[in-house]
Amino acid sequence: MNDFDQKAGQWDKNPSNLDRTAAVAGEMVQRLRFTPGMRALEFGAGTGLLSFILKDRFDRITLMDTSAGMLGIAREKLASDDQGKINTLLFDLEKEDYAGDPFDIIFTQMVMHHMKDVPAIVGKFYEMTAPGGVIAIADLHAEDGSFHDGSTDVHHGFDPAALSSLLEETGFTGIQCSTCFVIRKEAAAGTREYPVFLLTAVKE
Repeated sequence: MNDFDQKAGQWDKNPSNLDRTAAVAGEMVQRLRFTPGMRALEFGAGTGLLSFILKDRFDRITLMDTSAGMLGIAREKLASDDQGKINTLLFDLEKEDYAGDPFDIIFTQMVMHHMKDVPAIVGKFYEMTAPGGVIAIADLHAEDGSFHDGSTDVHHGFDPAALSSLLEETGFTGIQCSTCFVIRKEAAAGTREYPVFLLTAVKE
């Protein structure tokens, strides 16, 4: 059992998770063009919070995660009208190559800073995105490491300009980025603020 398996049961009860997800979804709806029949992948989906907000905009959604506990909670939330539209996939994209059909959109929130090799994952996103498809990455702006209490196992956020350059080098175009939410965490020194950006890009 990994750390996210242990957190799964309480994940959807955290107000910050819910507020952040609603903000990311709202920004996606404002910025992106959704068309009938779109197939989506939520990478690092956890309990599928973002997908369940956006589900009516897609024909099919795959929830990909390495946490069986998180995906178990997602399956518990599936209603009868979600059956056939949303499926879960226990899969480690850092260790395996995805061989299924490409997606019209790949979206992810607060996951990329957990990836050891970000360029490799971005490269896989490119291969997994259909021509004309979109990726949408929501994650932390660069921070001082305090968000994860100094952990060295994660990236301390990202410089959006540097991440945009990586996407361009990979082949994505039409890159847009803006801050869409601010996470507030209590610490000994007081309340700390951690801005979250949404970066979108197109595979021509």
